[in-house]
Amino acid sequence: MNAVVESSSVLEQRAFQIHPVILAGGSGTRLWPLSRTAYPKQLLPLVSERSLLQQTVERNQAALGFAPPILVCGDEHRFLIDDQMTAIGVEPQQIILEPVGRNTAPALAVAALLLNDRDTDALMLVQPADHAIGDLASLQTAVRAGLPAAEAGCLVTFGIAPDRPEPGYGYIKGGPLLEGSDHVRSVDRFIEKPDRNAAKSYVDSGAYFWNSGIFLMRASRYLEELRRLHPAMLEACEQAVSGGQSDLGFYRLDAEAFRAAPSLSIDHAVMEHTDRAAVVPVSMAWSDLGSWQALRGVLPDDGAGNIVNGDVIARDVKNCYLRSEDKLLAVIGLEDVVVVSTDDAVLVARADRVDEVSQVVEQLRLRNRPEPLSHRTCYRPWGSYASIDAGDRFQVKRITVKPGARLSLQKHFHRAEHWVVVRGTALVERDGESTLLRENESIYIPIGAAHRLENPGKLPLHLIEVQSGAYLGEDDIVRLADNYGRC
Repeated sequence: MNAVVESSSVLEQRAFQIHPVILAGGSGTRLWPLSRTAYPKQLLPLVSERSLLQQTVERNQAALGFAPPILVCGDEHRFLIDDQMTAIGVEPQQIILEPVGRNTAPALAVAALLLNDRDTDALMLVQPADHAIGDLASLQTAVRAGLPAAEAGCLVTFGIAPDRPEPGYGYIKGGPLLEGSDHVRSVDRFIEKPDRNAAKSYVDSGAYFWNSGIFLMRASRYLEELRRLHPAMLEACEQAVSGGQSDLGFYRLDAEAFRAAPSLSIDHAVMEHTDRAAVVPVSMAWSDLGSWQALRGVLPDDGAGNIVNGDVIARDVKNCYLRSEDKLLAVIGLEDVVVVSTDDAVLVARADRVDEVSQVVEQLRLRNRPEPLSHRTCYRPWGSYASIDAGDRFQVKRITVKPGARLSLQKHFHRAEHWVVVRGTALVERDGESTLLRENESIYIPIGAAHRLENPGKLPLHLIEVQSGAYLGEDDIVRLADNYGRC
């Protein structure tokens, strides 16, 4: 507790400088079938009731001396991220929308450019949105230890004291202590993911640390190094920022300019080549949650080595990860196995082979399967819909509309729709006429009718939609007007 209080008081003195920059892009495949392109792992509640993104943001609370966060994310996740920030009562400084993924170096560059325009002395605490940290006090103490070096112009990273040889992580070899510091070391070199024998030698030597992907640096200093090392990247990012525009509270980068930025990580672009890299060693119960097996290291087990989540019955099961999202899962007589069940897919794998999940996802993509892209429940800025049945010339969906939200004014050329209100109140516009529907009431939307659905109430609206027609694809939507700027 004393460490937390002491860390907080030091950070509060620099609250005007320390700006959390949360890198929330990416659509990883290693935690499929739970993680999907449309709903990646940073948005999932994997280790608590909060999502990994929410937990990351909450580590940087104003009460601990941090400015509101800057988030960088993909355009397709913008409303989900905005909803998650609202749910925890956080109003970000900025949510920056990447039109295309270009790895972490350009993502940090656009955040640094926007921040540097406001505060040329600003310090950034750069963090991935999809990591778990169990010891917040140790993180705060490490940030405090790195502040003087970052203020002096170093690019500070945080090296995790390794407790096992882990070939799946990058490593940092620490150098001598910086002059005047008892905690911060120069960086001798960065090492990409080694083989297991090399990883064991690194751990045994005591001179190496896992690369956490967390950085503390001045925005201006990062931009200087990027200009020296990758001027074309910085120029593309400058044009993407200058040509960008505000859009419904987000900042949308210029797409053509940002696509021209080389796709490189912060490590490859800058940290491996700068002479100002420094590392703060820290033990903070860190994990990048890079596989289903990794979750076993951060969650409490049931006494037999099992991690159990959801409606699960396990008999004579040891050292397994068992998760069910929507149905009863019964497992008997297994050991060292991962079983993950969602609404449309089931993964069963030996624990030592879960790294092959990405290869399964790639196979699915080659077959044009929908499972790598989204769940049956799809999220929209106004709420969500889930496909609950489908067949020849019909489809049934469950639709949820947030209070005060409304869908686009639209029409369909190939399908008609029947709407039945299950809970709440619906305001329906159909060919210029408005109808208010309450529970157990319904309405018919003919093919070609201009229509719009709105929730005028203070509680979520739930309804069942039955579609019928020759073609039922989502691309049979002609939007005539939309609150969210979609076309």
